[in-house]
Amino acid sequence: MDFEAARARLIEHLSSEIGDKRVLAVMARIPRERFVPPQSQHLAYEDSPLPIGLGQTISQPFIIALMTEELELTGSEKVLEVGTGSGYQSAILAELVQSVVTVERLPTLAETAKRVLDSLGYTNIAVHIAEETLGWKDEAPYDAIIATAGVPMVPTDLLAQLAIGGRLVVPVGSRYTQELCKITRRKKRNKVQNLGGCRFVPLIGKGAWEE
Repeated sequence: MDFEAARARLIEHLSSEIGDKRVLAVMARIPRERFVPPQSQHLAYEDSPLPIGLGQTISQPFIIALMTEELELTGSEKVLEVGTGSGYQSAILAELVQSVVTVERLPTLAETAKRVLDSLGYTNIAVHIAEETLGWKDEAPYDAIIATAGVPMVPTDLLAQLAIGGRLVVPVGSRYTQELCKITRRKKRNKVQNLGGCRFVPLIGKGAWEE
């Protein structure tokens, strides 16, 4: 299969709705096929989510691009990703910011993601196994936080790890369908925006869903 041609077609498709040229340029050079199981590689550049094992998925490229765009990244940020999954989102972030801290609840996924990211030469990504509290407090505050799994309400633990002026993008709703929310942290009243409907696997942990 010609992965480069398929990737180019996907980027052309995304460019009609995604305005951030930096996000599109990064997605145009990252090999998404490296982040999916071998049996799904022929589907790597379809604009749809794909299973990656253990009940988890790699998100739809459009949703990944939208969430990344809404973080409003300029290049100097430290970003927290909650839910490493395959590591594909981590790779995108790593090419757009100074450093990425990513946490994953499932050790097998974390190890696989780290192996792929290392093989691709990324040196500014720290992969951690999730602890009881959501996020990774040791490296806070973060300029931006992205959660790649759904929560029943905006987690206060993540907001507390966000710098003033920072952006949190997170799916909020039921275990099965959510609204994509963007929260900009302010000193007094946070700004909340609804970016539309989405569907993510549930985020498991204190302040999210029980297993």
